Amino acid sequence: MGQVEEFLSAVLPRMVDEVVGIHGGDPTARIALWSHDEPVTLFGAEMTRRGWDQLEPAFRWLAGTFSGSEACRYEVLSAGASGDLGYVVAIEHSVAARHGRPPVEYALRVTTVFRREGDEWKVVHRHGDGYTPANAQPTGAD
Repeated sequence: MGQVEEFLSAVLPRMVDEVVGIHGGDPTARIALWSHDEPVTLFGAEMTRRGWDQLEPAFRWLAGTFSGSEACRYEVLSAGASGDLGYVVAIEHSVAARHGRPPVEYALRVTTVFRREGDEWKVVHRHGDGYTPANAQPTGAD
């Protein structure tokens, strides 16, 4: 198994667990997956935060807005790992309920950057935004 395959086998199951956890109202897996050391940043679909002192309360708040997770799947478009840095570029497909409403299917374009800390990969940056047919292709693409 190559370095990228080893990296993906280590991080993808944890990425799914953290999204399912957040969607189930529990931020524990996300808090465990993210680095608590600087620099750490989030350019999220709903919020932008910098530093663990901003991220942890944001993750707890976000988990409290969800009332149920039914599915999460990553469609990996690109990934890489070299030394102590790695990244995953993917479409995150989820089915989840928020604010007591029925579950809905949605997708996010997500870029996640990891740093190896000790023997674990930790998230140091995530950028996510909505993925729709309107933004699925770059402007001018056929």
